[in-house]
Amino acid sequence: MKRAFKFRFYPSDVQAAQLARTFGCVRLVYNKALQARTEAWTLRQERINYNATSALLTGWKKTDELAFLSEVSSVPLQQALRHLQAAFTNFWAKRAKYPTFKSKKRSRRSAEYTASAFRWRDGTLTLAKMTQPLHIVWSRPLPEGCTPSTVTVSCDAAGRWFVSLLCEDVITPTGASGAVGIDVGIDSLLALSTGEKITNPRHERADRQRLACAQRDLARKQKGSANRAKARLAVARIHARIADRRRDHLHKLTTRLVRETQTIVIEDLAVRNMVKNHRLARAISDAAWRQLRTMLEYKAAWHGRDLVVVDRWFPSTRLCSACGALAQPMPLDVREWTCRCGSVHDRDVNAARNILAAGLAATACGDDVRPQRESSRTGQSSAKQEDPRATKGVPVL
Repeated sequence: MKRAFKFRFYPSDVQAAQLARTFGCVRLVYNKALQARTEAWTLRQERINYNATSALLTGWKKTDELAFLSEVSSVPLQQALRHLQAAFTNFWAKRAKYPTFKSKKRSRRSAEYTASAFRWRDGTLTLAKMTQPLHIVWSRPLPEGCTPSTVTVSCDAAGRWFVSLLCEDVITPTGASGAVGIDVGIDSLLALSTGEKITNPRHERADRQRLACAQRDLARKQKGSANRAKARLAVARIHARIADRRRDHLHKLTTRLVRETQTIVIEDLAVRNMVKNHRLARAISDAAWRQLRTMLEYKAAWHGRDLVVVDRWFPSTRLCSACGALAQPMPLDVREWTCRCGSVHDRDVNAARNILAAGLAATACGDDVRPQRESSRTGQSSAKQEDPRATKGVPVL
């Protein structure tokens, strides 16, 4: 399978200037091609494909106004046109919204190089239009004997440079057994059906005071000044520190779950709707539930695990995992409750056990766990399969 390995590198002044120029040209070509395709459809109802925009790029390079496009490698410019073509393909297939223009301040600064635009020799990487290889910090080894097929260079808001190498990799399958249900939360980031609760590290709260001071310092600086640029960089570095710590924690957590368990059952959450609650938006965003699910999805596919997603309307919190009775709605401050059968439940652990039962029931013997409710907002099954192997041979519910 194809895997991307991301490393940090430190360019020289000449390399940094060349890459910054490449980023600007990539953004310019993308925006001009998007404008040309939009005008063609609006005025003539004509769809322009990649070949037509590539011909336009050749014409742009011959003009005096855009002659500087020839000073950078042509491969990242062609890749920008391919990315635009993919964006339109997703739009026409109704998988995404209409493509938008790239912003100099807000869009990601990156350039993609294919095999014809870089030289990989003895573990050193040299990009087109450069004479010296990149100074890469190899934090981990690449797969033995691999050669990158695509190289993506990027620079984040904190001024850090990264290179991503796309390589062929073979993941050795490891044995695992059992199943686990996961309930996400704020006080406890994860509650497992085994009874284990993983504390939420709250990375944003730990750096909130530093971030507030840096943002106030930024607000006092005059727009367009060099001091404002330095203050903006200080704010970006704090945000990068928070994001890096959060990502590192989620990677370790999801890797552990995937390596130890064959079947993982999670709940489908509408995070976009949940952050509309302004009292909980910051805490929910800091927990990064969507990022956690994304990591579980691709790591489960790598290791051959089954990831089952339970319907978001399944009443996992109010359902007694011992007798199956459905309790009345309870506020968020109620962390423990007692069922009429006498069972005392921890709110999060009980939800994780019900999520596990619902996922296993839906994949093995049909959708019999979720109680029938007249107020149910969907007519779908209480579980959706992320891995098609999990539904092989199982009738559609």
